[in-house]
Amino acid sequence: MSTELERLTAAKYLLLTTFRKDGRAVATPVWFAREDTDLVVWTVTDSGKVKRIRRDGTVTITACDVRGKPRGVALPATARLLDAAGTQRTRDAVAKRYGLFGWVTIQVSRLRRGAAGTIGIAITPEAE
Repeated sequence: MSTELERLTAAKYLLLTTFRKDGRAVATPVWFAREDTDLVVWTVTDSGKVKRIRRDGTVTITACDVRGKPRGVALPATARLLDAAGTQRTRDAVAKRYGLFGWVTIQVSRLRRGAAGTIGIAITPEAE
């Protein structure tokens, strides 16, 4: 799995696919960072993906471009929502990874939505 995780980590965007109650897949390209053996994503608290992960943490992940075009095979994974401290670590990791643009985006979001307006998601790829 480490080679797959390294391949994903090398990509600029991650295609996170969550699943609706009826099983339909909803794919979203997201910014992400690596934290140990997990990938972490930062998103709006009331987004659809958060609601779907809260219901069922089963997801798939793959590298993608900015428009969400997959670049590789989707890997099964498990997602979980993070607490306030985990969300702050995710913000810091994403800001560091995406440089000045990432930092500015996170600061504007914090001004617009407040600290509770976004949440971190930890994604653990399943072992091969």
